[in-house]
Amino acid sequence: MAAKKLCETFSKSLIDDVQRWGCMKQTGVSLRYMMEFGSEPGDRNLLISAQFLHKELPIRIARRAIELETLPYGLSEKPAVLKVRDWYLDSFRDLRSFSEIKNSSDEKEFTQMIKAIKVRHNNVVPMMALGVQQLKKGMDSTIVDEDLDEIHQFLDRFYMSRIGIRMLIGQHVELHNPNPPPHCVGYIHTKMSPLEVAQNASEDARYICMREYGSAPDVTIYGDPRFTFPYVPTHLHLMVFELVKNSLRAVQERFVDSDKVAPPIRIVVADGIEDVTIKVSDEGGGIPRSGLSKIFTYLYSTARNPLDEDSDLGTADSVTMAGYGYGLPISRLYARYFGGDLQIISMEGYGTDAYLHLSRLGDSQEPLP
Repeated sequence: MAAKKLCETFSKSLIDDVQRWGCMKQTGVSLRYMMEFGSEPGDRNLLISAQFLHKELPIRIARRAIELETLPYGLSEKPAVLKVRDWYLDSFRDLRSFSEIKNSSDEKEFTQMIKAIKVRHNNVVPMMALGVQQLKKGMDSTIVDEDLDEIHQFLDRFYMSRIGIRMLIGQHVELHNPNPPPHCVGYIHTKMSPLEVAQNASEDARYICMREYGSAPDVTIYGDPRFTFPYVPTHLHLMVFELVKNSLRAVQERFVDSDKVAPPIRIVVADGIEDVTIKVSDEGGGIPRSGLSKIFTYLYSTARNPLDEDSDLGTADSVTMAGYGYGLPISRLYARYFGGDLQIISMEGYGTDAYLHLSRLGDSQEPLP
């Protein structure tokens, strides 16, 4: 069915081209390289960057488009997944039909096009989640978990690749900003204060908690407010927001009917030689050991889905990650993208500690699934 639809929508020459480009080698870049290269965003560097993306993006997009065609358990044929596949093929076609970039005017035109590609892919995460949900609905419940490892691994590769594609496009587009904020090179802040980002993310998470429950536990943050290091603030904000939001929810639900004051969430920022580590600790009752292995999976969520089967697939613009239970696995991918990691340690009956490790050296190459 998927193949039939593919041929109906896209020409054979395009499909052959996707196969050819999907076999080419990807080229990873490091945070340090992005920072050094982008520190002088003159016409020459912007031209080199555009020429690199003109060759690199079709390779990365083609690889994902091919994988979307060959998913197990009929996932490739779910309407939401077909829609995502079409977005990837449309973007591949746009990139391949753009002629060679020879001068600044070509580069500016190319930048507008990749900006539009980034927007086209805004809802990939919730749309893929809807596809997985469509799959689970029609599935025999006895095969969930171990048998679905293949789907988990695919989603890890798929979302990691998406982080890379969005980082490369966003970085290039942002280098065009005529008035960048101080110490910013594209998306990268060369003197980012992890304490400040953690504070902002915590305030945002407390606001969500207040809105949902009417109150929110306090968040206390420990660390050196003067300490800074180069990183991408939007990535760190997303990760800390997710961890704090989970902790707030756990504490709030544990103490909702209690006379005791809900204990605060504690955040510690430590600057080591290799890593900056952010620990988020709560007394929300913890996670049973049997459930720990499932917290990083995409198919295990008790949360409500903002999209459901009846949604119009074309108008899913207001969708967020909330409700899919994708926050933790995707946060771990963001951490790993620049050589870090995310670990969760829990004491059932007491609470949970999340350790977010960020590589402060910036030397590790992007993981290229």
